[in-house]
Amino acid sequence: MTDKVPEKKTGIARVIAATRYSLEGLAATFRSEAAFRQELALSLVLVPLGLWLGPTGPAKAAMVGSIMLVLIVELFNSAIESLVDRFGPEWNAHAKKAKDAGSAAVVVALWNVAIVWALCLFL
Repeated sequence: MTDKVPEKKTGIARVIAATRYSLEGLAATFRSEAAFRQELALSLVLVPLGLWLGPTGPAKAAMVGSIMLVLIVELFNSAIESLVDRFGPEWNAHAKKAKDAGSAAVVVALWNVAIVWALCLFL
């Protein structure tokens, strides 16, 4: 990892660079976060299942969207943890609060999956 500040890009070069940075973020999170790998594996099962089981188009979209939300929230949680860890390994009440809140967001996103799927499949 380098501390070199990237040059400012505009137009299509900025879009290409932003896409590359996003893919690098996905790859880094995949390599470093077991929870993200587990949730990604789960999504590889649940997304096709949701597309198959969803009774309507909107239900399918809600079911798949709820899974995607878990991955998005886990990416934010990983970013929070990485930023907190940058400042040192020693215990800090504010660091704990930030990490716990990120973790709680992931749990709420997982609850959301259960609720959305139950509503779509059983009501």
